[in-house]
Amino acid sequence: MKTETPASKGYYFPAEFAPHDATWLSWPHKEASWPGKIHAIFPYYAKFIKALAESERVCINVGDAKMKAFAEGHLLKEGVNIDRVEFYFHPTNDAWCRDHGPAFLVNPAAEQKKVIVDWNYNAWGGKYPPYDLDDVIPTLIGKHFNIPVYYPGIIMEGGSVEFNGTGTLLTSTACLLNPNRNPHLNQGQIEEYLRDYYGVQQILWVDEGIIGDDTDGHIDDTVRFVNEDTVLTVIEEDRSDENYELLQDNLGQLKKMRLLNGKQLNIVELPMPETVIYDEQRLPASYANFYIANRSVIVPTFRSSRDEKALAIIQSCFPGREVIGIDSTEIIWGLGSFHCLSQQEPSV
Repeated sequence: MKTETPASKGYYFPAEFAPHDATWLSWPHKEASWPGKIHAIFPYYAKFIKALAESERVCINVGDAKMKAFAEGHLLKEGVNIDRVEFYFHPTNDAWCRDHGPAFLVNPAAEQKKVIVDWNYNAWGGKYPPYDLDDVIPTLIGKHFNIPVYYPGIIMEGGSVEFNGTGTLLTSTACLLNPNRNPHLNQGQIEEYLRDYYGVQQILWVDEGIIGDDTDGHIDDTVRFVNEDTVLTVIEEDRSDENYELLQDNLGQLKKMRLLNGKQLNIVELPMPETVIYDEQRLPASYANFYIANRSVIVPTFRSSRDEKALAIIQSCFPGREVIGIDSTEIIWGLGSFHCLSQQEPSV
């Protein structure tokens, strides 16, 4: 007898551009994630929260009262509407809530309209132990709000999957088929988990992530749905850049894809910023790591000559939202940006 899954009960993971009740964050505190400069990220992180709070609640996991007070100080200094911010004493190892946070699924027709999926989490293939606190965050949130929690029992990260809200999931073979995640599962078995626990019917695969991405190729740095049949995908215009070929390969794969209704994807090309290097390390700077809030789209910028072009392209894809660029040059030293830091809680 097959285990009861969210999909079997009619639940699905909504698109990020669907309405939110809140955005979840985990306050940054791990100095090893921003070696030598964690202090520099907080003004930009507070700007991110200020933009979020203009259109939805912001729920922040903190370790203790001291961390809460530290966070409040930065938010008040930035002029954040603190009435829209809620703190929860859920200790974490790190700040990447997209990957360790709760996956909220909804079923508007059910009596219990929202459930949480708590995937296993191993910090991108065991790269950054410990991760035991991060791994239990979804369950802590489920317990706090009395929301049922499902346990697939395999490794999965929120940044590795992208949804159009009407049955299609986009992901990358570089990440999900990496042997450091679920070596006991083949592609077909992983697809079955995705269908059962995200409530999708179709999985589309590109191959690659960008250079410098320590997650082994998360999709949220390369291809993003902006509506149910349109994607933004990053391309590198400099043929000598090491991202050029792999992003062209992804583009070629996207052009061949068909959605459940047989339609081709509408593909909008988005430039990559100029290379961002710090401490002799190439960082995974990408404009695709934007976050779609209720009334805005918050886009990382990188002090690049391509920033304005990227913002204009993204704005053209979201006519009903304000596109807000926030400097992510300091934050990207942690090898992620605004989408990696956040996880949406959908409205029902």
